[in-house]
Amino acid sequence: MGPVDSLSSTVNRQSLLFEVGTEEIPARFLPGIVAQVRALTREMLGEFAIEFTDIDCYATPRRIGLTVQGLPERQSARRRTVFGPPRHVAFDDKGEPTKAAIGFANSQGVDVGSLRVERKGKGEYVVAVIEEEGVPVRELLPGMLRRTLLSIHTPKTMRWGDGELRFVRPVHWIVAVLDGEVIDVEIDGLRSGRRTRGHRFLSPGDIEIGSAEEYVDALERGFVIVDQTKRRGMIKDSLERLSRSAGGVVVEDEELLETVTFLVEYPTAFLCSFPEEYLDLPKELLITVMRDHQKYFAVQRSDGALLNRFLVIGDTRPENEDNVRRGAEKVIRARFEDARFYYEDDLKRPLADRVEELRRVVFHEALGTLYDKVQRLLRVATELWERLDPEARGRTSLERVQRAALLSKADLITGVVREFPELQGLMGKHYALRQGEDEEVAEALYEQYLPAHAGGALPGTVTGAVLSISDRLDNIAGFFSIGLKPTGSEDPFALRRQALGVVAVLRERGYALGIEDLVDIAVRQLEVEDPAGLKEEIVGFFLQRLEPLFASEGYSHDTVQAVMERAGRLPLAMVKEIMDAVEGFKREPGYNETLLAFKRVFNILRGLDSIPEGDVNQGLLSHDEERSLYLKAVEVDEDVKEGVERGAYLEALRAISGLGPLINDFFDRVLVMDKDEALRTNRLRLLATVSRVASRLLDLSKLRES
Repeated sequence: MGPVDSLSSTVNRQSLLFEVGTEEIPARFLPGIVAQVRALTREMLGEFAIEFTDIDCYATPRRIGLTVQGLPERQSARRRTVFGPPRHVAFDDKGEPTKAAIGFANSQGVDVGSLRVERKGKGEYVVAVIEEEGVPVRELLPGMLRRTLLSIHTPKTMRWGDGELRFVRPVHWIVAVLDGEVIDVEIDGLRSGRRTRGHRFLSPGDIEIGSAEEYVDALERGFVIVDQTKRRGMIKDSLERLSRSAGGVVVEDEELLETVTFLVEYPTAFLCSFPEEYLDLPKELLITVMRDHQKYFAVQRSDGALLNRFLVIGDTRPENEDNVRRGAEKVIRARFEDARFYYEDDLKRPLADRVEELRRVVFHEALGTLYDKVQRLLRVATELWERLDPEARGRTSLERVQRAALLSKADLITGVVREFPELQGLMGKHYALRQGEDEEVAEALYEQYLPAHAGGALPGTVTGAVLSISDRLDNIAGFFSIGLKPTGSEDPFALRRQALGVVAVLRERGYALGIEDLVDIAVRQLEVEDPAGLKEEIVGFFLQRLEPLFASEGYSHDTVQAVMERAGRLPLAMVKEIMDAVEGFKREPGYNETLLAFKRVFNILRGLDSIPEGDVNQGLLSHDEERSLYLKAVEVDEDVKEGVERGAYLEALRAISGLGPLINDFFDRVLVMDKDEALRTNRLRLLATVSRVASRLLDLSKLRES
């Protein structure tokens, strides 16, 4: 059962309120809890055949709320089908019910004569069909609500007092009201009532709730904006209004906005300031200090330069502005002072002087130190750059690439990055610029971590692109080599995301490098027993990422499958162009006929234990049809090679289609499996030649008729 679109005027519909009050729940848990409560409630109502019109879920740091509208007085009547013993056990040879059938009928409360036989799997079984009248919803709700609450999963749970219940935080009160009357729900010794509580400081007393319809307004009078969507809107509007009043705009941060939304119950924004001298620090450092340490919002000018203003979302009334501002400004000055100390101390030593220190930092116990990682990265980046054509290299020199690779991890042991790990790369860029490094080298230290997420910004420099690809390749090859591969549910080193990052940079740059070549470079930097096997495994891992990627871009499944087998050897730009050609080929008038003809070839070759090796002996081609097919295959093979060299993939596929009629003539008039072994072998070699011509671009056998 589910939501009902319209309600009969003769049916009395009820509204439910359920709230659990707790100690402060971490903000990061609450969005997931809201989603779970909504899904679990829908699932539970469906399981018990209870209709409803709407579900709303609410969450603040101190409460989880649920309202359900449009509940009937009784659940819908249900029909259950219960399978019993097999037919041959339930009835004797005369068709009379056995003790097994009678016992089953009695256990289900039905007459043995009402049993019927239904097929299940490969057998037939007796079945009892049980009609159940609806139970009053009020009787079902206590157990349903308790189950819903206890089914919530969070990363961490607590146990408190002498109880055995484990929940995200200790529970202090329960509200359960159906159409104005309390429903008796018990959790860990606490029994439900109609009393909730207002804001911990602004309205700490109890608030009595008469019905679900009163819930939101009653709490608002108690200084609790229980609807997180409304809280979010209030916060966003306040941020925009106050930042405009300061002559700037708030630095947008959706993640911080969501966090703050679930940190407060009564949001009020305050505009604060800090001394301008701190603006000499890198912008990213200031924003990170404000965001990560204090959950403050930065304010910037329209040109992106920071203002010495910031915004605080307090859980209080506007009248407390002076206290909030003084406290926030005092704290942020102390935080900025710490950041300035680390930053200025870091600048005292060039990044290049820190490289040797990386010998003391373990990257992974089986892969060596960060220094070892840098040396591998240096070799991978060097070879990758050397394989780029001059146009792809642009004005970037090998020296720049090598310098960037050498300095790539040096900022990881600086004071700022130890304090704020998320600034890795960014601080390397700032330090490099301040210490006189080449601008592109400095930019690459930041761009090595791009893209940071799916659809994120990509490296803007060649050096950054080379470093980004090299770093990810080394990570993937290294962790695969020691058996730390992604599983169905776990990917602790984010190797899937890193593989997609390599793909994104390759495609955006259009580099004429195949996945196999790149993986080969990375694998050769490792000491492994079976480099060929490792390479094959990693290439397969990349291809698994490519299949859904291309499918999401609109290519049909069979097109992707047909091209994917060769995708590892080809530049990704070429792979995409081939798939475009295949999609175009499918729209050609003779596509289906060509495909059916070639499938006759594939089917006969697939049935062989082995395909005869060697060239076709033209002297044994005794039929005009086989001579014509052979000569056309040779001609088409040259046309396909020439088309591929020019990138004219659709032309190459059209050339292949020219073999279709000759293949059909061959099969119609020539006996392939001739008794004469020499003729049979020669004809199979001819079909193998035709198959190879069709397989230069793709696996034609994977395509489906259009």
